[in-house]
Amino acid sequence: MSAPVVLGVLVAFGVVGTLPRWLPAAVVRLRQWVFARVNGGEGIPVPGPLVDVEHFERVYADPAADGRSRGAGLSDLFWYWLSPGPHMHQEHLEPGERYRAVAAVTRRVLAVRPQRADALATAATRRVLDELPAGRIHHVRLRDLMMPVWAEVFHELIFDEECPPEVRALIVGNATDVAAALKCTGLRHLDRRYPLTRYLRGRVEAGTCPVTLPAPFTVEETAWYLHGAFGTTAVVQMSEAMAHVLLSLATRPDLQRCLDDDDAVDRVIDETLRVHPLFGVAHRITSAPIVLPTGVTLATGSVLLFNYLAFQRSGPAADDRFDPDRWRTLRPRDAHFIPYGVTANRACPARGVAPVMLRAATREVLRRYALASSVAHSRSLPSRGPAYLTPAGVAGPGWLRLAAMRSRDRWADVGRSIRQLVLGAWMVVDARRQRLCTTYFEEAVR
Repeated sequence: MSAPVVLGVLVAFGVVGTLPRWLPAAVVRLRQWVFARVNGGEGIPVPGPLVDVEHFERVYADPAADGRSRGAGLSDLFWYWLSPGPHMHQEHLEPGERYRAVAAVTRRVLAVRPQRADALATAATRRVLDELPAGRIHHVRLRDLMMPVWAEVFHELIFDEECPPEVRALIVGNATDVAAALKCTGLRHLDRRYPLTRYLRGRVEAGTCPVTLPAPFTVEETAWYLHGAFGTTAVVQMSEAMAHVLLSLATRPDLQRCLDDDDAVDRVIDETLRVHPLFGVAHRITSAPIVLPTGVTLATGSVLLFNYLAFQRSGPAADDRFDPDRWRTLRPRDAHFIPYGVTANRACPARGVAPVMLRAATREVLRRYALASSVAHSRSLPSRGPAYLTPAGVAGPGWLRLAAMRSRDRWADVGRSIRQLVLGAWMVVDARRQRLCTTYFEEAVR
């Protein structure tokens, strides 16, 4: 074999062997470029060249930063991802009487005492963990493990009864499909989402659903609202949050052994949501000019892109080091820390019960299992959080098993990143073609 051929073979092996190190990051950059090209140049990043980090919360809280969907091409993509019934999704309703009526219902549903929130999450987590065979190590995807937990919790909050297995399967199937589409690891499949809407509509029509929207909202609109607010957003976001919390602990065995009280668990949860915020970028459309002390004016109709990660990586806790002990002395209100949004501009309606439920579910998992994982931990977590659960009295996975997990995860990320690029680009183009949000508002003014 000639020297050039040998050299070529060595180079090829070198390129292939290093794929996990550089290809996923390169594909992410390419995917972002494709999204930007297809969606156009709209959007003002906050923080960014026009709005510095010190004015982030001021702009976020400004009454004029109140538009949710209308006037932003990006909304077509989010409506596409959140179908069916995206126009009844609470977070995408425009300001006005319809939003106030829907928000009031959501507040009533979530206005539960901490003791009941704790009991609901603990009981649901216990039931789901009881389904795992006893006495052996389990390899799980943490997000998948937690989906049924929150399906049961929010079904019980809505209907005041335990969730039947077949209904739990509907909720989990819908939430899993939405999450996969949002991560661009799978296409959206409305046939996996419609059955949940039909179930909810049937309960409303039969008068067996205690949670309904007031007139003039229709039965169909109530079903879409319940589907979007609780069957999708609540289940997906709480499952994502738990996956991040548990994966943070799984990669830090020593930390697991130090969680001897609720305050310690709360510090881990806060630190997890600081390092891995559930929201990447939230967009708002201005209904009036916003004038900043710097002299910059954000014109009416501007699309503001609020970057949670960039904001939380600034200020008193600007590093990306995972350190729950920082919250022993640092107060959340003194840090650039908005895990549930900004109170003055539609903060997360579950901000009162979510921390209690997250703590309860975490406590129940740790009561039964030690967690271990060696996978990469990113904010978007497209891997769904692979981890080992080891019950008390059983030897945990050894270094060889964890090394194999690490290698599998790195190579899986190569194929996954390419799939995200292809599927993400396809969905962006299809969303722009369907124009769900744009068409809705065009028809509304006719």
